[in-house]
Amino acid sequence: MSDDPSPNQHQRVLLVTGLSGAGKSTALQVLEDIGWEAIDNFPVRLLGNLLAGESEAGQLAIGFDSRTRGFVPSEIIDMCKQLAERGDIEVTTLFIDCSTSELERRYNETRRPHPMARGRPVHDGIKAERELLEPLRRWADVVIDTSSFATNQLQQEVREQFAGSTEREMTITISSFGFARGMPPLADLLFDMRFVDNPHWVEGLREKTGLDREVGEHIEGDPAFAPAFAHIAELLRELLPRYAAQDRSYLNIAFGCTGGRHRSVYSAERAAEVLREAGFSPTVIHRNLGSRPADPLERR
Repeated sequence: MSDDPSPNQHQRVLLVTGLSGAGKSTALQVLEDIGWEAIDNFPVRLLGNLLAGESEAGQLAIGFDSRTRGFVPSEIIDMCKQLAERGDIEVTTLFIDCSTSELERRYNETRRPHPMARGRPVHDGIKAERELLEPLRRWADVVIDTSSFATNQLQQEVREQFAGSTEREMTITISSFGFARGMPPLADLLFDMRFVDNPHWVEGLREKTGLDREVGEHIEGDPAFAPAFAHIAELLRELLPRYAAQDRSYLNIAFGCTGGRHRSVYSAERAAEVLREAGFSPTVIHRNLGSRPADPLERR
């Protein structure tokens, strides 16, 4: 029987470097969001010490660049070769590149000094850094050129390259609330259900809520509800994958009615069913479910 560790026991180490201003920090933030343990500006001379001994299964992203103490590209490459010989570590190098003209534009817009310019024009600093990093660029397993990228495009590229099975699902919260008791502080999508006939004014339904069968039957009996909710369900099925593709971590969907006890509660529960059938796992919160029925509020 082989003593080699199985692939799922390997420690994945991703070395992230590149030109200053190209997007290394953004890449590391995305890697952390999708489950990597990320360290920026790590003294690369200590990399061997960090990975000494028996490795633990996991994913570690280490960021470094020309500003990092002990930054010598040839020594870093030699160190990578030595680590690659170990059977318990999988080392990958990611290089974030960008055109000189685009880097000049970014530095001129932010008015930040280039770390290698040292009082000279930005162009000179970029040129010097590019020459220094060229061996690492040639050595890198993955090169991402951000010359024509907006920030969200770089984020998406990193996710596609390195998320794998570690990608976290977008957290979806569906809430119900009463307009008369105040708007919710956070809502990305808000649906006003006050166009539906109000069960509060129906004998025997006032003390019940949108979780009760009788209230649901009354709401479904309003001819306006079914076609309107069908449009809402279609919109949610269309938009949620698009929000997820834009690297959204959280999405808050709110349904409101007057008091927050009947129409909004029922609609929120129905929307949760729709999203579960579509493969999502929403959390449902009914903010005003326990509030006392109040005629003055329902008249507003």
